[in-house]
Amino acid sequence: MDYAGSTIFIGIGATLATDLWTTVRARLFGVPVPDWGLVGRWFGHMAHGQFHHERIATAEPVRGERAIGWIAHYLTGIVFAGVLLAICGPAWTRQPTLVPALTLGIATVAAPFLLMQPGMGAGIAARRTPRPNTARLQSLITHAVFGLGLYAAGLTLKLFSGE
Repeated sequence: MDYAGSTIFIGIGATLATDLWTTVRARLFGVPVPDWGLVGRWFGHMAHGQFHHERIATAEPVRGERAIGWIAHYLTGIVFAGVLLAICGPAWTRQPTLVPALTLGIATVAAPFLLMQPGMGAGIAARRTPRPNTARLQSLITHAVFGLGLYAAGLTLKLFSGE
C-alpha cells in the first residue's frame, strides 16, 4: 500500500480503537462518550472566525455539527498517523513497533489540552472542568489507547499486505 493509503488505513484503525475504548469505558465505568457534535460546533464556528467559547455547549448550534465533529475526529486520527509515518518513515508499516506509536499517541494529548479544551471553554488541560485531574487522566488514557491503536493498525496493515 502506498504512503497515503497506509496513513489513511492506520489513522482510521487507530481512531476506531479509540472509539471502541470510549464505548467500553462508558459501559464499564460510566464515563460519558465524547460528544463529537460539540466538536463539530466548535469547528463550525471557526469557519466564521470564532475560535474560543466560554462554554461550547451554550454556543449557537451549527448545521451538521455532529457530522462535522465525526469527520474532524477521523481526519485528526489520519493526520496523526501521517505524523507517525513522517517521523518513522514508510518502513514502519513493514515492521511496526510499539514504542513510536505509543509515544506519539500519548504526545497527541497536547492537542486537546492546548487547543480543543481551551477553545471549547474547558481551559488549558481541562482546568475549568468540575474534576480537572479526572478529565486529564481520561484524556491521557484515551490518547495512549490511540497509540496502541496506531500500532495495532500497523500490524493489521502488515498482515494484510503480506510483507
